[in-house]
Amino acid sequence: MALHRKNLLGIRELSIDEILTILDTAEAFKEISRRPIKKVPTLRGRTVINLFFESSTRTRTSFEIAAKRLSADTINISVSTSSVTKGETLLDTARNLEAMVPDAIVIRHSSAGAPHQLATICKTSVINAGDGANEHPTQALLDALTIRNHKGRIEGLQIAIIGDISHSRVARSNLHLLTKLGAQVRVAGPATLIPPSFDKIAEGSSGSVVTTTSIDEAIDGADVLLMLRVQLEREASAFFPSLREYSYFYGLTAKRLQKAKKDVIVIHPGPVNRGVEIASDVVDGPYSLIYEQVTNGVAVRMAVLYLLMGGSQSEAVREVNR
Repeated sequence: MALHRKNLLGIRELSIDEILTILDTAEAFKEISRRPIKKVPTLRGRTVINLFFESSTRTRTSFEIAAKRLSADTINISVSTSSVTKGETLLDTARNLEAMVPDAIVIRHSSAGAPHQLATICKTSVINAGDGANEHPTQALLDALTIRNHKGRIEGLQIAIIGDISHSRVARSNLHLLTKLGAQVRVAGPATLIPPSFDKIAEGSSGSVVTTTSIDEAIDGADVLLMLRVQLEREASAFFPSLREYSYFYGLTAKRLQKAKKDVIVIHPGPVNRGVEIASDVVDGPYSLIYEQVTNGVAVRMAVLYLLMGGSQSEAVREVNR
């Protein structure tokens, strides 16, 4: 199956079949990263522009590596070195970039809806690499790939999402994806950091969402724990008394982890605030798949770039097996 769409703006608009196509294609592309020479000619002659208005390590680097492993040319632009510092608007920046005829623009922006604005004026593919507190679709896809690799499925799993929910685009994208695929999701955090009606996101899906202010209740019997960073850059600390108290009531420790299932897995979108939302011995412990997520992120972003530029899952398999 191919993706019959030009852009990837969020998980909300993707069908179950489209999600599974991306995951299956990413699974095929994982093999390329294990080769001595990690490159295939699939997107030779194509150009991908990474336009990042916010700081990033994992997402920006993995999009660049993903494009290069598919033999595409990659251009990285950060706001500090662009004409935005001279007063150029986002839309004018996009129009100028599109005039250079790239094949895809990957954008991260602090304002929700920025990628959607670009998509209305750009003929090239637009990929959302995180927009404000709205969505981060490729992070949810790589999380799902990691879960599926270890659990064999997503349907029916008990998955806890714990932490700074209000400011988390990762939480929103994951809720859309996991409930579409039939997971039972528990959302936990301080009452001040859980938006009203957040459990309504799953309406119409085969999964479910419940919210709680008790981390122990969320962890109890869970198959997967998705821990979220306290987003201090978005002033999340204004919503609880102190980081010490947050860590005491909502930090994941080895002791708390014992309440989950024996084969529980722990994931985190990064960067990790060690000793705040998650203890160091859990980050580096046997249940943690945090670094495997990063590996899977490259494969997922390869799949997204490939599929948006007209490839199909079956062609990806043939390309890998050449």
